[in-house]
Amino acid sequence: MSVLHDSLIITKRNLIKLKRVPDLLFFATLSPIMFVLLFAYVFGSAIDIPGVDYKSFLMGGIFVQTMVFGASITGSSLAEDLQKGVMDRFRSLPMARSAVVIGRTAADVGNNIVTITIMSLTGLIVGWRITSSFFEAVAGYLLLLLFAYSISWVMAFVGLTVRSPEIFNNASFIVIFPLTFIANTFVPIDGFPPVLKTIAEWNPISSVTLAVRELFGNTNPMAPPPTAWPLQNPVLYTLIWVVLLLVIFVPLSVRKYERTLTA
Repeated sequence: MSVLHDSLIITKRNLIKLKRVPDLLFFATLSPIMFVLLFAYVFGSAIDIPGVDYKSFLMGGIFVQTMVFGASITGSSLAEDLQKGVMDRFRSLPMARSAVVIGRTAADVGNNIVTITIMSLTGLIVGWRITSSFFEAVAGYLLLLLFAYSISWVMAFVGLTVRSPEIFNNASFIVIFPLTFIANTFVPIDGFPPVLKTIAEWNPISSVTLAVRELFGNTNPMAPPPTAWPLQNPVLYTLIWVVLLLVIFVPLSVRKYERTLTA
């Protein structure tokens, strides 16, 4: 109960910071909005997806890419707090040490809800529609938030390891950018070279993207089924990755934070 109470306080602190520094949320949402508009109206005219409007195909990928990039806020914020000595202030307070990392990742859920809402409105403006049932759509949004939450813990560990927001931003971009593009986020993977196609098929970004498209009703029901197991079972494969990342990086991040304070 003490950890939960302290975590809620840290979560509130990070959400208040977002309110006081709205630029963080503004630029976090401006980038995906630009991606939606550019891909929908510039590349969309040249990309043909059989049986599916490209704008509907695009939104699933944009949602996932935005959640993954948004998760980097956790690592960057923790690295910045370490650099500025904010963690030393937390250490002097009578609170659970793990609450700092838990509260930071929990605050990202709130950020992501706002971002998803803005992106959904943008998608509706450009012509994207959800054609599935209400509960399937809710499941799609929940899967996005859950996957983003697991990635936040990975970013938390990296941010606590490098301890510099500049280094973290460079390192995360180098990893996240190719990870989100060697996938089915923006184009079908059928035309990929064999090696890249195999990587894309087993890339969890591809599975969560396909899962979201299916739950939103943005796939072609007449299309041939995928040949790779992860894309045949995208929801299950995504949940496996979520559990795996949480099991590995939650204890690693908490332990890394505790060691950082005692170093």
